[in-house]
Amino acid sequence: MSGEMDKPLISRRLLDSDGSLAEPPSEAPKVGIVGSGDFARSLAIRLVGSGFNVVVGSRNPKRAARLFPSAVRVALPADAVSSSEVIFVAVFPEHYSSLCALGEQLAGKILVDVSNPTEQEHLQHRQSNAEHLASLFPACTVVKALNVISAWTLQAGPRDGNRQVPICSDHMEAKRTVSELVHAMGFLPVDMGSLVSAREVEAMPLRLLPSWKVPVLLALGLFVCFYIYNFIRDVVQPYVQEGKNKFYKLPVSLVNTTLPCVAYVLLSLVYLPGVLAAVLQLQRGTKYLRFPDWLDHWLQHRKQIGLLSFFCALLHALYSFCLPLRRSHRFDLVNLAVKQVLANKSHLWIEEEVWRMEIYLSLGVLALGTLSLLAITSLPSIANSLNWREFSFVQSGLGLVALVLSTLHTLTYGWTRAFQESRYKFYLPPTFTLTLLVPCVVILARGLLLLPCFSRRLTKIRRGWEKDTIQFVLPADHTQAQKTSQV
Repeated sequence: MSGEMDKPLISRRLLDSDGSLAEPPSEAPKVGIVGSGDFARSLAIRLVGSGFNVVVGSRNPKRAARLFPSAVRVALPADAVSSSEVIFVAVFPEHYSSLCALGEQLAGKILVDVSNPTEQEHLQHRQSNAEHLASLFPACTVVKALNVISAWTLQAGPRDGNRQVPICSDHMEAKRTVSELVHAMGFLPVDMGSLVSAREVEAMPLRLLPSWKVPVLLALGLFVCFYIYNFIRDVVQPYVQEGKNKFYKLPVSLVNTTLPCVAYVLLSLVYLPGVLAAVLQLQRGTKYLRFPDWLDHWLQHRKQIGLLSFFCALLHALYSFCLPLRRSHRFDLVNLAVKQVLANKSHLWIEEEVWRMEIYLSLGVLALGTLSLLAITSLPSIANSLNWREFSFVQSGLGLVALVLSTLHTLTYGWTRAFQESRYKFYLPPTFTLTLLVPCVVILARGLLLLPCFSRRLTKIRRGWEKDTIQFVLPADHTQAQKTSQV
């Protein structure tokens, strides 16, 4: 096919000028690639740069040769297969049958399947692509590998992508050979077992942010609930009882009122499962019993929930900066000035309100700054540079500081409003009073767990102590009849 798809992912000039793609020595191990698509090109470039002799098999070698660096030999598929012991099959599964003519030449060789099914194909077919390839070539050894690595990652190197490469096969020696080859390319091979696991390996690239699904749904659910609640209080109530049209608040004001509620509750949900886990361990008197599945999943999603909390807090800060730019805000300022003139008031300075706003804004900035530090620390590049004590101090210690600052920020915003009857519109309490429930429970529980009567027992349990002792009975002929041990 001619057109844009024929062009290599990087230019020919860059390929020829790259010193790592120099002609490998003749004694270098030979690797074959069947196929001349984007993935085959990137794979050939990575293999040559890793010191391998690469032969690419193409139906049209002359045309395909222009797309590969000069260090790669492009020939017919029969030549690529006959000169190599390890052959990467970089063609679509529907074209596997076209290789059947090379069955005799492929016998006894290692075929590395790098293909991936579409989501529909994965659901329809019970057999993986690698198992299908193995059924077509029973005289070959099939290994599933490199399907989770994109062509761009192969070109840019493992520093720009995940280093782990799942590998599975029914033959240990073939799996070891491919693992050494993958390691030489700069990636980290991960043994996934027999070829039956290929279906699971092929499902990995089909997953779209699997660890984010539940946290995102949780954040969206909280946002919708708080938004509807604020809509009833701030828009419906004035319209029904006072005849005021405040629907203009929907795009900015209501969103800005909802975002801090979501961020605050999400932050408290990061530390609530740790409290529940500690309570369970204290109740059971051991750490060797599994947590319930719901709690286990909750603990595994804490990082995503915390990052979503930071995202909502950051949006709240940006929306707050935009509030003075609204035309409705300018109208309110002019209207307030007119009322001040008509009332013959020299100034509207209220000392208590000034202090409240100063403290409220200061605590908000501190809370957002602490959340930013937590978000940065959760990045793998930063987290890997910290030892466990440093990481635990930032994520647990500073995380609780952020929760306390957010609580003080919310309390300062509320001030005495929770005790004013006019704030209970439609007999509904102010939104900030609802958001305080879960965080205050978390802070109170963490404070109780710091008491010596609980903290010492919890420390003993996490160091291996158990409430119930286990008796180990030795054989009758042993000199000691019985021993009791606490594990």
